[in-house]
Amino acid sequence: MEKYKFIDDLTSDVMFEAYGKGLKEVFANAAEAMFTVICHIKKVKPKKALLIEAEAENAGKLMIAWLQELIAAVDTEGMFFSKFEIQEIDGKRIKAKCWGEPVSPEKGGTVVKAVTYYKFLFEKTAHGYKTRVSLDI
Repeated sequence: MEKYKFIDDLTSDVMFEAYGKGLKEVFANAAEAMFTVICHIKKVKPKKALLIEAEAENAGKLMIAWLQELIAAVDTEGMFFSKFEIQEIDGKRIKAKCWGEPVSPEKGGTVVKAVTYYKFLFEKTAHGYKTRVSLDI
């Protein structure tokens, strides 16, 4: 089963779908997909861990809150992330250890400003979970 795929390459947005057998997997795969846009993820070494937490009223809104927290950490902590370990998730709260290294121009990709609700989707499927996310770039 694939982890994620990119759908439309719009001029101001990038859209992807991420998949997972469970909540932990779909949330980790969505984060990984987003960071393949933000940076050259394969070059980012998991040198330093940061704890990222988010809360929302349901799993769909939690996905957006989680990705927004990661975008904020790029700015506030000056970090690119390449490894995501979801420690706790219940559909309304997520707690994850994210590994990466300081932002550097040679590892930078596209600046992601925000996660949008454009064509957003979060659903349980026969194989687990699927989310469709649009990033404002």
